[in-house]
Amino acid sequence: MTRRTRLVCPPRLRANEVIGLISPASTPSSAEKVEKAVSYLERCGYRVRLGKHVLDERGYLAGSDEDRASDLNEMLRDRSVRAIIALRGGYGTPRILDRVDYRALKKDPKILVGYSDLTALQLAILRQSNLITFSGPMAAVEMWNGMDPFTEEHFWKMITEPKPAGLLSNPADDPVRTFGTGTVRGRLMGGNLSLVVSLLGTRFCPRFDGAILVVEDVDEAPHRVDRMFVQLKHAGVLNIVRALVLGRFTDCVPSDPSKPHLTIDEVLSDVVDSVEVPVLANLQYGHIPKKLTIPLGAPAVLDVSEGTLEVVEAAVS
Repeated sequence: MTRRTRLVCPPRLRANEVIGLISPASTPSSAEKVEKAVSYLERCGYRVRLGKHVLDERGYLAGSDEDRASDLNEMLRDRSVRAIIALRGGYGTPRILDRVDYRALKKDPKILVGYSDLTALQLAILRQSNLITFSGPMAAVEMWNGMDPFTEEHFWKMITEPKPAGLLSNPADDPVRTFGTGTVRGRLMGGNLSLVVSLLGTRFCPRFDGAILVVEDVDEAPHRVDRMFVQLKHAGVLNIVRALVLGRFTDCVPSDPSKPHLTIDEVLSDVVDSVEVPVLANLQYGHIPKKLTIPLGAPAVLDVSEGTLEVVEAAVS
């Protein structure tokens, strides 16, 4: 994707429309979570369609690659389905990127929601179909047992209201931090750092020219996070983005604290010192219950002096 590429907004989600639930990565930890997620979405005023293979199991995968891709493609091709929400992440989405019907999304753009392992699919969609997707709560993770009110309000506004989402603001008691100077505009891109890095050099990786790169991660030792940022640097990504936004790096602790190590805060501090673009850190985004939804591909403005990140165009039409 270049800076001149026209991004596509999916139509907003309306009352009584159909939401498809899929497991493109790992299997939900229980059938109960799936049932309660369906009930939650129905109480919110939507109809729900479950993929045929959402509870399949094959090791750490929700069934075979063929079946997981089939569930996704059925939702993409079904014009009655207006939004697709992943039940959970885990691992497996990168394995099906070459099986996805991207042409169906071009013909019939629709909302796609997930985070973590879903980052691979979302960036591939941005590269192949130029469609804005939503790095936000998943059905069998946040939705099944009652979403945090902060997460819930921000998420539903993002996908139902065809107007700019405005400021991506933290709770008042947990402010962001900014480094550098200036005000920059760019497309929001990124997601889970591990998955962003895994796509580098593939035909599913979008171009990061002029982007505001937003990243987070979970359960990665600090030296692994360090290595991933070094890879982004050597791949040239950190030289062409307009700004870097750091979400939460949750449970990123040394595997053996008794050995010499850097903390995750020290690693991120080194990253901030090494880049020549504005940085916003501690954004309320990542593997945390109280989270912002990030519209990947949407234009945004980062203002260092004000400490703000603002979505300046509607992410749905």
